[in-house]
Amino acid sequence: MRATTNEQFLADFQAMSDNGATAGGGVERQAASEGDNLNRAWFHEVLESLGARVIYDEIGNQYGLFELAPGAEYVGLGSHLDSQPLAGRFDGAYGVLAAAHAAGRVAQSGAKARYNLAVINWFNEEGSRFAPSMMGSSVFVGTLALDDAHCATDLAGVTVAQAQEEAGWSPRGEAPKLAAYAEIHVEQGKELEAAGNTIGLVTATWGAKKFQAVVSGEQGHTGSTLMADRKDALFGASLIIASVERLTHEFDEGQLQASVSQLTLEPNSPVTIAREVRFNVDVRSPSTEVLDKAQARLQEIIADAEEESRTSVELTPTHEWALNPYPAAGVELAREVVQELGYPHQEIYTVAGHDSTNLKEVVPTVMLFIPSVDGISHNEKEFTTEEDCVAGVDVLTHVAQRLVESGCGER
Repeated sequence: MRATTNEQFLADFQAMSDNGATAGGGVERQAASEGDNLNRAWFHEVLESLGARVIYDEIGNQYGLFELAPGAEYVGLGSHLDSQPLAGRFDGAYGVLAAAHAAGRVAQSGAKARYNLAVINWFNEEGSRFAPSMMGSSVFVGTLALDDAHCATDLAGVTVAQAQEEAGWSPRGEAPKLAAYAEIHVEQGKELEAAGNTIGLVTATWGAKKFQAVVSGEQGHTGSTLMADRKDALFGASLIIASVERLTHEFDEGQLQASVSQLTLEPNSPVTIAREVRFNVDVRSPSTEVLDKAQARLQEIIADAEEESRTSVELTPTHEWALNPYPAAGVELAREVVQELGYPHQEIYTVAGHDSTNLKEVVPTVMLFIPSVDGISHNEKEFTTEEDCVAGVDVLTHVAQRLVESGCGER
């Protein structure tokens, strides 16, 4: 049986960080890629060495099942192993490995349990290769149809179904029925570090609206096409991109985050005016009113860009969620644990979406943060100290112990 000491956890984290490692000290493990598949296979062995039975459901969520109360429902502990391109080592992966060690500690304690334990690696949380993000947990809770998820394609035209078939994850099995869920994650912000706190008790998720913009123009020669005749899709896109950044200044500081990402253009030739540009727009806020105003302003920005660039723009919603609190019972359970263990802590919002954002809509859920040094995330320089990592495992273990013994309120 694999040890679940702090030393073993740190050794496992280092070994995991070698899977899909980049020259810059990060990882490259986009969903169902070579790096992700390598890491999943490694984690499969870790779970079995801790005493779990490993299965994969139809969307590719990976489960390590610990049977503590035969016939009972499961308490889920998890996060995601997939990454952004050229990403940090901690985002998601820390939470999955912490879940495995926490579950191993609870299982090996011999304590009387009301529920079983399921360690979960959710498929394609990042959404960098396949859209939308949080795909595996969305299928699990029923907000995304399995067929729609399987048909999603990457930029090379490969579908989720094709990528998973090539990966060959097995054995397949039915997803466990959850009675509760807990997740721990690096904060991806600066609040905990600035306050000198070790644990964040997540009380709510910022609302978010995500869109794909398609700017359509007319292809032409960059030299001979008269300026007055141009319908340059890249020019139209640039007007929108700059205005999205400036949009945040129209609201009180800290009330709106707005970004543009994953830009592609056609024909992408050095001497040809772009006929089409595609990119994603992402706006987030703790205020539903601010989000609605930002969306309205985005439509005005697009109308102005269309007129100035003589192009047309199609804006399609791709994913959204409202500002929504985490269950109070889960926050209080976590607060009791950290107070008993003596870790400095605070309540905190999450700006980023997590799989727990989906799970909290269907089962009692606990969401925990540990600090991110300088708030850096989705970057090879992402870092969290060993002391904070092992503290997080300690807290998650005690949260899991309480959940398997008595659950967390009513569903």
